[in-house]
Amino acid sequence: MARVLVVDDDPTVREVVVSYLLAHQHDVVEAGDGEQALAEMSAAPADLVVLDLMLPGIDGLEVARRLRAEGEVPIIMLTALGGELDRVAGLELGADDYVTKPFSPRELALRVDSVLRRAGAAPGLPAVVTDGDLELDAVRHRVVLGGRELALTGREFDLLHHLVAHPGVAFSRDDLLERVWGWSFGDGSTVTVHVRRLREKVEADPRRPTRLRTVWGVGYCWEAS
Repeated sequence: MARVLVVDDDPTVREVVVSYLLAHQHDVVEAGDGEQALAEMSAAPADLVVLDLMLPGIDGLEVARRLRAEGEVPIIMLTALGGELDRVAGLELGADDYVTKPFSPRELALRVDSVLRRAGAAPGLPAVVTDGDLELDAVRHRVVLGGRELALTGREFDLLHHLVAHPGVAFSRDDLLERVWGWSFGDGSTVTVHVRRLREKVEADPRRPTRLRTVWGVGYCWEAS
């Protein structure tokens, strides 16, 4: 049973989401604004946060920023239809997934299950993979590059793990959405944002990547050293 914090200022939305998450056997707590959400996380950290971006007082992006400063709890954002800039900003902060309002509460519950499953080591991949000065250990959830430990979000870790474990293989964004995110459909820009964030952490010059390469017309590929 996972502890899930649902943050939304609309009590009707919270009621529906909570009922579906309880049906999926999760322990659920609620918060109606950003300040309450941060207090709940401080008192008893959740395993996952469902976070509306449009909150009174401390908005959702600031809540996500503060949560990321404290740790790597998975975050699923709730965004308004057409709120692409907010969605991208949330992904840049390291959110693991997003659902656009109005949404199906059943879909959200399934997304919660999917993100929680991905929070562990990716199934079917070696626990430890190395490439030159980079070592990734899925058991310890640790990545070291040139002797320096990298700070990665859970989804960045999963994406890097998948790519480094398949050197020289080009994956489309749809492939990566399915294999890393567990989505059979979704917005490919999610992958693009995470690739850009990874390049900032693993490339000597992110503007001229040599390890996490773009394969034009296909997608992305990890180039072994």
